[in-house]
Amino acid sequence: MKMGIAQVPAGRKLFPQLSVLENLSAGAYTIKNHNEVNTLMEDVFEHFPRLKERIGQRAGSLSGGEQQMLAIGRR
Repeated sequence: MKMGIAQVPAGRKLFPQLSVLENLSAGAYTIKNHNEVNTLMEDVFEHFPRLKERIGQRAGSLSGGEQQMLAIGRR
């Protein structure tokens, strides 16, 4: 896994009508290896356990901090 710095613009650019899981999946659309996608998602949930609790919730209904976590996780 790559480690480094991520920039998250103020607008976050989330898909508000999509769930947390759907937003994370959209961020991984270029990765063809499903095992790699699953590993990356588990890493996001390890760093941001609150997102795992909200996995089916629409991104637009998350708090500002939760939206920021999602934007970082989606990188």
